[in-house]
Formats: sequence, structure tokens, C-alpha cells
Amino acid sequence: MPTLGVNIDHIATIRQARRTVEPDPVAAAVLAELGGADGITAHLREDRRHIQDRDVRLLRQTVRTHLNLEMAATDEMLAIALEIKPDYVTLVPEKREEVTTEGGLDIAGQIARIGEIVAKLQKADIPVSLFVDAQPAQIAASAKVKAKFIELHTGQYADAKDEISCQRELALLAQGCDQAIKEGLRVNAGHGLTYQNVYPVAMILGMEELNIGHTIISRAALVGIERAVREMKQAMRG
Repeated sequence: MPTLGVNIDHIATIRQARRTVEPDPVAAAVLAELGGADGITAHLREDRRHIQDRDVRLLRQTVRTHLNLEMAATDEMLAIALEIKPDYVTLVPEKREEVTTEGGLDIAGQIARIGEIVAKLQKADIPVSLFVDAQPAQIAASAKVKAKFIELHTGQYADAKDEISCQRELALLAQGCDQAIKEGLRVNAGHGLTYQNVYPVAMILGMEELNIGHTIISRAALVGIERAVREMKQAMRG
């Protein structure tokens, strides 16, 4: 069964709504680990709409599992990652106008640029994961730039409106996972996963970690983050 990475961005979203000091995503990370989280994920966006630089620095000092820093493939973020040295980096697409990440990176269309960033990070002993759709060309390109991981975008699966569409998207994720492993990549997945839809993805052979945020933080608002994390791990086990 894959491990669980808990994304704490939306704790920071609540804080930034009032531009105050609470709730603190660093404290949330500690509680998530106490609840059984196997890793902590945070996305430092260019517009700093939720996670702030201060958060990432403190998370690096306090996280006891592993810290996954999600970031855009920019020079600014590269410099921050090289300074902070998270346990690994996930490169994600980023648009200022989007509510949340809308799809995977186009690795095939920017092999030189992505390859350069991957090389600089991994030379500094920071493994790189690439957030991609389950498309053969993108997975092949991810292997070509020598990333260690991919994170399969599960948004289309999560948004499927009927059982046929759901099963089709699940099959594409399974095929993508299989292809990636054959090409020497390790595989994570995330985006839009909930307590209700997570189990089939958790059962995909070869899947290593699921990164889940919004549904856990939503549940945590009602029952607390430790319980919300424990319940997600139970949902992953079916």
C-alpha cells in the first residue's frame, strides 16, 4: 500500500484570509505526523497565496518524516529549494489565475528547461518528482530528463461523472504507473483524491505515495487533523 503525504497548503489558506498568524501550517504538520502522515507536502507558489517562505524554512527544521516541496520550474524557486534542501521537490505547473493546479506539466514540450532544473536539484542531492498527466509521451519525457519520480495527476479520475469514465481514468493511471516503472521512474499520485475515491488509486500496483490535501484539511476542520489523517489512512486500506 502506498504511503500518505499530507498537503498542508489549505491551513495556510485559512491563515492568509486574515493575514494573521493562525492557524500555523507548521503546527498542522506536526499534528499530521502524529496522526500517521508519512510525509508533509507544501506548495510555495510564486504569488505566495498560502504557504510563505517562513513556513518552508520552519517545516524543514520540524518535519520528521519527509518534506516534499512543490514548486514551479523558475529560477526563484530553484534558488529557494537549493537553500532549504527539502527531502524532495515536485515540479508543478502554475498559473496565477487558477484556483488550484489544473493539470500536469508539459515535460515533452520543454525538455531542455526541465532537464536543466532537474540536473541542478539532483546534483545537490534533492530528488525530483514531476507532476504529469498519465500520458505516454509525458512519462517518457520524464524519464528522458532523468527525474527520480513522477506524480500522476489524478484530477480527471476524481472529476469523472460516471462509473465508465471513472474506470477509464483509473485504467489510464494504472497504465501510466506501469509504463513509468518500466522506464525506471518511481510513482506517486495526487490531486482531487478524497475519502470516497482514494482506495482504487491506492491499490494500483507500484504506487508509492499519495499526496492529499484539501479533503483532509476539510475533514480536519470538523474532527481535528490527527483524526482526519488516521481516517484517510484507513480509507486507503479499504
